Formats: sequence, structure tokens, C-alpha cells
Amino acid sequence: MEKKKVLFISQEISPFLPKSEIATTVRNLAQGIQETGKEIRVFMPRYGVINERRHQLHEVIRLSGMNLIIDDNDHPLIIKVASISAARMQVYFIDNEEYFKRKTTLKDESGKEHTDNDERSMFFVRGVLETVKKLGWQPDVIHCNGYLTSLMPLYLKEFYKNDPHFTNTKVVYNLYNDGFNTNWDARLSEKLKFDGFSDEIVEAFKSTSHADIVRNSIKYADGLIVMNEALDAPMREVFEEATCNKLDYVAEEHQNKEISSFLDKVIEAEVLI
Repeated sequence: MEKKKVLFISQEISPFLPKSEIATTVRNLAQGIQETGKEIRVFMPRYGVINERRHQLHEVIRLSGMNLIIDDNDHPLIIKVASISAARMQVYFIDNEEYFKRKTTLKDESGKEHTDNDERSMFFVRGVLETVKKLGWQPDVIHCNGYLTSLMPLYLKEFYKNDPHFTNTKVVYNLYNDGFNTNWDARLSEKLKFDGFSDEIVEAFKSTSHADIVRNSIKYADGLIVMNEALDAPMREVFEEATCNKLDYVAEEHQNKEISSFLDKVIEAEVLI
């Protein structure tokens, strides 16, 4: 029987960045899901703060060289890769000089969120999907972690809806207490319109608060998982309102088994039209 394929995407993963709830969770969960018998791929942004020499990142020339247009501007896509030998796991990095060269992650040195995080999210999720196509690897489910991945359900189900590579691909979004405080760029809806999204979709994304971005994007998700036992009220409300398959918080020692089973359920569920 062919292994089910799970694509993990995350805004941060240990050990490439300092330990955080998301970085540690995704590192352990990806390995745990792999050990349940599934085939995995893992993607994250290549922030400038990551030490390439220490972690032995190298560019994958055959996957690089594409340009993605964001808000009518060309942005070269560079793909790098590194290994987590203890987990027998490779991690692919989405890189671009304008979006990810800066020596910070989602906030600047003063703790202020970067004003182009909306475009960085657009570039990241599209870069992941284009790279997976180049790899010739068809995921059964894409597992999203962190608000930089929040646009993935929207892009997968609308922007790529006619792409045969993703015909049967489902998407699951993990909820953490990782919200941003400064709304994304008010022009996000215009940028989505430039990408060809319908007026109805564009209208929904005129509100750019964290809760509204997540709430509107997960309308396109096939599954939703609570990853923090004390989930903030706005995200708890989003979870309760959602109509897709849902998994509430599971104690860490049971997460690998329970989440693996949940992914099976999502993969095997019929697509509702």
C-alpha cells in the first residue's frame, strides 16, 4: 500500500531557529508523523538570521530559478535544503533576497512586525506549491503551522484549483497562540485581486486582522487542529465556528498518534462541493 504523503509547512522549525512553541512542535510532529508510516516533506522560510554554514544549507539549483509575481513585481524563488540527521528528515527552505534576507524573522529588531508579512506569506505559500510541483511530489495533505502559512488554504483551493497536481490534496491548519498585533497591509485585497481572485474573495480579505485572515482562509481548509491547550479566545472562537473536520487539543504524549489518525480521516473524506 502506498504511503500517505504529508507536506508540513511552518513559519519556524527547530533547530534552525531558537526554540518556540511552533518551532519545537513542528520539529517533533513531523518526525512523529513520519514514524507512523507516512512520507513527509517539510518547508520553512530561509530567514537571514539562520546560520547557513552551521546548519549546512545548500541551494538546490534544479528547483531554483523561477520568478513569482507578487503585487505586479517579479521576485526570484530560491530553494535551499538541509538535513536533520537525528530525524532522517530533510527541510526545504523558501528564499528570496527582498523578503527573507533581513536578519530577523517576522518582527524587526525593535519587536515591530514587518509591514510586508502579507506579501511574504503569499510568496512563501506559492513558492512551496511551485517547488512541490517541480519535485513531482503530490501531497495528500498540506499541514500548516503559523500565521505566515495562513493563506495556504485559500491559495490551494482557489489559485491552484484547476491544477491537476493538487486535485486531491487536502489542507489542515494548526491553531496556535501566535497572532500578530498590527494588521496586515490594507492593500492585501488589491494584491489578491491582482492574483486573479474573485471579487467575493477579495471583499472578504479587506479586513486584515489576524483573526479575520485566519477565519476567512480556513473556510477553504479541510481540517483544523488546536495545538495550544490554552488557546486565545479569538482563535477558540474561530475553531468553534469552523465547519470542517476538527481536532481539539491533544496532550503532547498522544499527539503523534491522534494527529496521524486525524490526517487519515481528512485525506479519506470526500470533497464537499
